[in-house]
Amino acid sequence: MIVSHRYRFIFLKTAKTAGTSIELALSRFLGPDDIITPVAADDESLRKKLGGIGPQNYQLPPESTKHWFSRLRRTFSKPVFYNHMPATEVQALVGEKIWHTYFRFCVERNPFERAVSLYYWCCRKGPRPPISQFLQSPQIELLTRRGIQIYTASDGQWLVDRVLRYENLETELESVRVQLGLPEPLLLPNAKGGLRPAEQHYSELLSSEDRMIIERRFRREMTLFQYGWETGADLNHQRHKSPDSIAESNACHALPVSH
Repeated sequence: MIVSHRYRFIFLKTAKTAGTSIELALSRFLGPDDIITPVAADDESLRKKLGGIGPQNYQLPPESTKHWFSRLRRTFSKPVFYNHMPATEVQALVGEKIWHTYFRFCVERNPFERAVSLYYWCCRKGPRPPISQFLQSPQIELLTRRGIQIYTASDGQWLVDRVLRYENLETELESVRVQLGLPEPLLLPNAKGGLRPAEQHYSELLSSEDRMIIERRFRREMTLFQYGWETGADLNHQRHKSPDSIAESNACHALPVSH
């Protein structure tokens, strides 16, 4: 996740929604006082190649970062800001003034696509079990917690200003870039991509039982964003590219707005 004082925004990272790619793209514009949490070593290498600023200021609360003892504490303390950190925890650390004056955003994605993307990521080194077996694993429970629970309160209230739709990600990121005043378009690397067959639609992999499991686990997202089951044929018979390539979908939806 990122807290940028230079451009006054907070990016909350949901899982399997191109969050790492967005972090790496945003890192090019961040300043020395901004908070950037670490990502995997391979992704950090990619961030460096792209000219982005690496992890910084994430191990201490904001009020203590300039104290002389911060270096000592940084050596022994656990990270204060971390990957996939819920909005409620970020709010408690940055304080009410920053929380309510900075632009807060994240990304949401069709739960069927998220589950399939996680399947290929977790099983990338093989052997790969049937996806029906994978959907019973603890990883799916973790995926549940790293979705809508990241950006909502326990009573369901939205804690962000905008949720971008993965299905229209490039267009919506450009809108946010203009709003924040970032000087150049965001160029998204394909971090953690390339593991899924390029032309595979989730309906070709998931059974009816798999579908019911995902619908039950992610019913809040399914309802709120009006996600539904589709097949390749539903996409106007156009050639379908894997969403893990961060390609835009032809099926764009209106953005829900928090109140």
